[in-house]
Amino acid sequence: MAIEKVREYFRTLGIEDRILEFDVSSATVDLAAQAIGCEPARIAKTLSFYAGDRVALIVAAGDARIDNPKFKAVFHTKAKMLKAEDAEHLIGHAVGGVCPFAVADTCDVYLDESLRRFETVFPACGSSTSAIELTLDELERAAAPVGWVDVCKLPA
Repeated sequence: MAIEKVREYFRTLGIEDRILEFDVSSATVDLAAQAIGCEPARIAKTLSFYAGDRVALIVAAGDARIDNPKFKAVFHTKAKMLKAEDAEHLIGHAVGGVCPFAVADTCDVYLDESLRRFETVFPACGSSTSAIELTLDELERAAAPVGWVDVCKLPA
């Protein structure tokens, strides 16, 4: 189970005891926000895209949307989201629990600027009933991203 891979990885960082597990689904931004009791924007959703022979995982604020021209400028390709049936095989996590932790070697993680508005955010932990509260510094250490990007737009 993917959450066990994440838990094992978090153990190396000393944060495995901070994983939150719920009796209800946290598979979408709204469901996660309800389970946690926070505003949806603070959910750090992980969006997955085909990027040549690799997978680009973009961790963005829950209220952010991909801005196609910005995405193309950074990745030099049109934003094409992974098919649901490819997620577990290519990332190591199934849809609903996709996160930037303990992912396949073919994945590159990027943190989107939309997250910088918050002191802490809540990414998933490999299952559709989990999350963890992390500061941005902790998220950066735990996700080991290629870097920060600006590929999203926020609601008006």
